[in-house]
Amino acid sequence: MKKTHDHGGFGQAEAEVDHLLGDEYEHRPVPAAARRSLFSVSLVWAGFPMIMTGAMTGSILVLGMGFRDALAAMVIGNLVMLVYVGSLGVLGTRSGTSFAQLASIVFGRKGYVVASGLLSTLLLGWYAVQTGITGALVSSAYHLNYVLMTVIAGVFYIAITFVGVRGLHYIGLVSIPLFLALGLFVAGDAASHSSWHAILAYAGNNGKATMSMGAGLTVVIALFIDAGTVTADYNRWARSTRDSIIATACAFPIANLVAMLIGGVMTAALAKPDANPFGTDNLFGYLNGLQLGWLSALAAVFLYCNLGSVCSHCLYNSSTGWSRILGTHMRVMAVVLGAIGIVVAAGNVWAFFIQWLSLLGVVVPPIGAIVLVDQYILRRDATIDSNVRASPFIAWVIGSAVGLLVQFDAPGYSTAIASMITGGVAYYAIGALTVERARRIA
Repeated sequence: MKKTHDHGGFGQAEAEVDHLLGDEYEHRPVPAAARRSLFSVSLVWAGFPMIMTGAMTGSILVLGMGFRDALAAMVIGNLVMLVYVGSLGVLGTRSGTSFAQLASIVFGRKGYVVASGLLSTLLLGWYAVQTGITGALVSSAYHLNYVLMTVIAGVFYIAITFVGVRGLHYIGLVSIPLFLALGLFVAGDAASHSSWHAILAYAGNNGKATMSMGAGLTVVIALFIDAGTVTADYNRWARSTRDSIIATACAFPIANLVAMLIGGVMTAALAKPDANPFGTDNLFGYLNGLQLGWLSALAAVFLYCNLGSVCSHCLYNSSTGWSRILGTHMRVMAVVLGAIGIVVAAGNVWAFFIQWLSLLGVVVPPIGAIVLVDQYILRRDATIDSNVRASPFIAWVIGSAVGLLVQFDAPGYSTAIASMITGGVAYYAIGALTVERARRIA
C-alpha cells in the first residue's frame, strides 16, 4: 500500500526521524542488514510478559483454582503459547514481514484489514487497560489525581513506542531486572511468613476453588494471545529461525511463567480472604505496605517502567498494524493511537479486564490457527492473489462460534483452545474440499 504522505515537509521530517531512530519497515520486509541480535530480540520478548499484570493474573489463578491446579494451568498454557507464538514468529522471521503483511496473503490484499484491524484495535485497548491500571494504582497508593497520573503514564509510554523497536529493547533493559529483583523479594518475603507446604496446599480463596482448569487455561492463553498472534511484528527482526524460537521461549514459558508464579506464591503465602489483586493485594501494594520511604519511591519507578514495557509493546503492535492499513508511519500512529488510549484509560476501562480476556479467548485464537494452517500446510509458497479470500473468514466464524458455545455451555473447557483448534481444522477442511472440487472439475 502506498504511503499517503511521502512528499513535502512532513514526509521529509518523517524520513529524518527514521534516519535518526531507525526505519521500522512498516510497509516492506526487514532486510538482513537491519536484523537485530538474539539478545535484543529476546530482550524485547522477555520484557513483554514479565510484568505486574502477569503477577496479578497468577494471583487470580491461585485464588480461583488453588496453587497446584493454578501451577498446572500456568505451565500447560505457556507451553501452548510457545508452540502457537513460536510457529507464527518463524513465519515473520522467514519473510521479514509484519503480521499485517502476512495476513494480506491469507485473507487477501483488502480482506486482511478485518483481521489486522481487529487485533490492532484490541492491542490499543490493552494499552488503555494497562495505562489505566498504572494511574489507578499510583493514585490510590499516594492519594494523587487519577487522571493526571494516567496522562503522565500514557505520555511516557508513547515516548517509548515512538523510539520504535529500540525503545522496546531499552525499556526491557530497565524493566526486567527491576521486576526480578522486587518480584523475587516480595515472593520470598511473603513466603517467609508461611511455609512451602502451606503454599502448595493452598486451596483457593476462602479455601474454595471456583475456577475450572479449562477457564484457567483460557486466562493464561488469552493474556497474550493478541500480541502472540501478531508476533511477526517482533520476530521479523530476528536473524534466523533459531533466534526467533529462542526469543519466543524467553517469553513463553520463561518470563510469563516467572511473573505468574511470583504473584501466585505471594497470594498463596499470605492466604488473605477475598484478596483483590487489582487493588492493593499485588506486588506494588505489598511494597508500599512495608512503609519504607525509599522502597515506596522505588515501587513507583518500578510500576511506571514495568507497565511501561507492556504498554509500549501493545502500542507498537497497534501502531504497526494501523500504519499498514492506513498507509502511514508507525510513529505517527503511535502518537495518534496513544492519545486515544489515554482518553479511554481516563474513563477507567481497565476495570473490564476479565471480560476483555474472555473476548480475546474466543475471537483471536482462530486467526493465528488459520494463518498457521495456510502457511505451513495448504499454501506454503503463496503470495497475495486476491482482494478477499472467503475461506479464512468462514473458518474464523466457525472457530469463534465454537468458542462461544464452549464458554456458555461447557465452561469447564478452554474457550481459547477450543476456538483455536476448531478454526484451524475448519480452514484445513475447507481447503481440502476446495482442492478436491477443483480436481473433479479438471
